[in-house]
Amino acid sequence: MITASAVLAALALLVAACGTGGTGARDEGPAHASAVAGAVTSPSPSPSGGYRRVDAVALIRNDPAVSPTVKRELKPCSGDEYQVDVSYGHLTGGSVNDVVVNVLTCGDLVGVGSYVYRDVGGTYQNVFKAEESPVYAEIDGSDLTVTKQVYDTDDPVSNPSRETVITYRWKAGRFVQTNSHETDYSKADGNTTPAPDN
Repeated sequence: MITASAVLAALALLVAACGTGGTGARDEGPAHASAVAGAVTSPSPSPSGGYRRVDAVALIRNDPAVSPTVKRELKPCSGDEYQVDVSYGHLTGGSVNDVVVNVLTCGDLVGVGSYVYRDVGGTYQNVFKAEESPVYAEIDGSDLTVTKQVYDTDDPVSNPSRETVITYRWKAGRFVQTNSHETDYSKADGNTTPAPDN
């Protein structure tokens, strides 16, 4: 009888502890995007209904502002899968999410063009482009960040000598540069690592 009571008491404590309102793994917060390299998630529609998924390949192909060189690189890498990264976010203050498209090469995933499209009257218009390869654009809050890797003549694709990151913000109907920084990489160990400060 005593053993049965002890078991029931332990079970009651366990049930009470599980129902205290904790959020489990969520207490630690979401994983940072860089912690899951290469993972791509589909954005969820925003509560305001301002999210609209686009055909990024069609946007690039039909955009007269995109160079012929980038359009030549825009080809299926396997089957009908194109190497384009697409991000959605509010960069230009519109009611519909803006679209950031990065076009990459199939083999080594080098960025050959980065573009921002803004919804204007139901049609997406190109409001930013960077085609100095290698280049990659990302949404950072309400800012646009563009990363450009710099290679010396003997650098392999995996080991650039430097990296420049430029931050832009939408002001008065266009993107304006607000910040930039450059990182020089050490080649002492054969890998790309930031050089120590002097």
